[in-house]
Amino acid sequence: PMDSTRRFGKYRVEREVLDEQRLEEITQRKAYSDIHRSLTEQLRDSLRCTLPKLKRGVMSSLPVLYWLPKYSVWDYGMPDLVSGISVGIMHLPQGMAYALLASLPPVFGLYTSLYPALIYFFFGTSRHISIGTFTVLSIMVGSVTERLAPDVDFLIMNGTNITSEVDIAARDSFRVQVAAATTVLGGLIQVLLGVVKFGFVGTYLSEPLVRAYTTAAAAHAVVAQLKYIFGVSPTRFSGPLSLVYTLKDVCSLLPHTHLPTLVVSAVTMALLIAAKELNSFLSPKLPVPIPVELITIVAGTLVSSYAHLNSNYTVSVVGEIPSGLSSPCVPDVRLFGEVIGDAFALAIVGYAISISLGKTFAIKHGYKVDSNQELVALGLSNAVGGFFQCFSVCPSMSRSLIQESTGGKTQVTLIVLVTILKLGTLFQELPKAILASIVFVNLKGMFKQYADIVTLWRSSKIDLVVWLVTWVSTMLLNLDLGLAASITFALFTVIFRTQMPTYSVLGNVPGTELYVDLETHRQAREIPGVTIFRSSATVYFANADLYLEALKKKEDVGFWGDTCIEGTGSEREDQAWTERENGTVFVIPTTPRTPDGPSRWEYLKGGAPDSTSLGWMSELQDGDTTTLGSSSEDTLSRDLERVSLGSLGKWTWDIHSIILDLSTANFIDIVAIKMMKNVFQDFSEIDVDIYMAGCQASVVEQLERSEFFSDSITKRHLFASVHDAVLYCLNHRGASSFPRYDPSLCNTPKTENYSR
Repeated sequence: PMDSTRRFGKYRVEREVLDEQRLEEITQRKAYSDIHRSLTEQLRDSLRCTLPKLKRGVMSSLPVLYWLPKYSVWDYGMPDLVSGISVGIMHLPQGMAYALLASLPPVFGLYTSLYPALIYFFFGTSRHISIGTFTVLSIMVGSVTERLAPDVDFLIMNGTNITSEVDIAARDSFRVQVAAATTVLGGLIQVLLGVVKFGFVGTYLSEPLVRAYTTAAAAHAVVAQLKYIFGVSPTRFSGPLSLVYTLKDVCSLLPHTHLPTLVVSAVTMALLIAAKELNSFLSPKLPVPIPVELITIVAGTLVSSYAHLNSNYTVSVVGEIPSGLSSPCVPDVRLFGEVIGDAFALAIVGYAISISLGKTFAIKHGYKVDSNQELVALGLSNAVGGFFQCFSVCPSMSRSLIQESTGGKTQVTLIVLVTILKLGTLFQELPKAILASIVFVNLKGMFKQYADIVTLWRSSKIDLVVWLVTWVSTMLLNLDLGLAASITFALFTVIFRTQMPTYSVLGNVPGTELYVDLETHRQAREIPGVTIFRSSATVYFANADLYLEALKKKEDVGFWGDTCIEGTGSEREDQAWTERENGTVFVIPTTPRTPDGPSRWEYLKGGAPDSTSLGWMSELQDGDTTTLGSSSEDTLSRDLERVSLGSLGKWTWDIHSIILDLSTANFIDIVAIKMMKNVFQDFSEIDVDIYMAGCQASVVEQLERSEFFSDSITKRHLFASVHDAVLYCLNHRGASSFPRYDPSLCNTPKTENYSR
């Protein structure tokens, strides 16, 4: 019964036709000063509400105070424990391995896996991302440390002779200072950007862009793991096309693949894939997922230890893991000037990865990530971590996937890291190939995002182009330049869509107050004497001229200072509009507009017609016209004379009113306002009225501030809706040449009666 009532429901509205002036009288619109308070009032109100705002500010700045009191050990305890152990074990070898990518001693990778994660625990808003070392950021840090602390600067001198031996202790000490200074500066940049609400840039990371970006980042992670999978040592590359160069170098080293390492990798991946499929099959029957990664790591360590894979088969293992924590120290601020560019790049790339992964997991699990707070949290993680000799961090795709896949629900899992650091010595015999295999298999979900190409091809070609451009630029230009190129291109598509919108002439759906595109709806009916013009985008400086051109074409208007060409539909559109030097050229319609196409147009020549008589029209149409392609075409340009708009008078124009539907506009700038004024003025000279409908309050305010309204253009020309404007036009101008609007024609369940 409820569905039936909704489907066939009716309502009846009886009100007067409302223009903007009458609407403001009825609604008692507030003045600008009432809406926008003065600075003094804002300051007084802020001081009055200091305590509540301070409370909300503390809660938003420390998200842990919001969710920790609600934490349920029964619901989240076991999944977080399993996830924390799995992720913690991943932190150990990844931290050490990525420290080598940053050209730092392995122990500093362990510090980087601990301190920043502790800071993020208090300030972060994502529940699933795992803060710590990341391949690309480690490589970027390594490029800075090697540039400012190359080996040639630390060669040991033997008396007056310089040997080829490098002072590794001095070199590593200075590289740690460079990395710490870069990290602290990058963290301060992130905090500053977060405070000034720069996190809004996250809103420009659309879902296609984010998914393409993470897909390309997964490819970077895979290529970085290939050397551990095959047991080779490729050359390090950085900058654009580094992925291509690295992949080429790895392929060239394939004949030198270390077979024992490859066997370990292949067996591990096969077992992981089989175990994960089994886990997926049994997941409905299990209270928590089976910790496949944890079992793999423990089993791999035991096999490696008892089979002596490192000593007997030279399989690379994690090696010695030192225990103990580092003490804080102030970084060398003199290095800030030399690393500020690198610090800014690290800040942007780190935030992009963080917000991309955070939004991905938030959408999947149904919660919200605060982009500004994420920027602050990541910045504090880096800034504080830099004081403990950590290098730049961000979420790791592989660890975050493991944390999510093992059932982790909150950031409380990082507490397990403290314990893991004390148990690190137990995993010294863990082969690096097993870690690389785990990363490889866990990235499988990211590679499933290539199916987006098929989906976007069917749904949105523009989003597909954004996806492809993001993927290609990130793959070829690396994550920093690729991100910049992707965002720039995504914004360009938005500008392109607003600059090249769809223009349409609307018709009425019989029996309703609805108006739809005449070209795309068969049952839509044109209103006699009234043209309703709409743009699918807001009108501003970038598309104001296009809006005007579209209005000319839709109206078949030939009095805009251009030479019109005879033809219909696409015939005229295919011809160029050529502005004449000797004055404005006018044309007249020789056939009325029909639903199948616009009027036909012919050149008008001769003197100015008499505005008080229409007899000249029939005479001119009978024998004083020259069509394009006739024998007198050559003399036409010499004989045509200037005709003013006013001299045309009330001639046989097929419309008397034009309604501009501005319901899609959320703002209007000075260029568009001037264009609108010209439209009002030009059409008024041939006695065609212009009205605007559906203007939002912000648009009306901008029109008022720009002094758009005058004695000739008042708020009586603005209407609350298109239907209000249509009824007014028919009642105001339709009586002279068209029947008055008859509400009885609207014989439908939805009826509206309007009174003048």
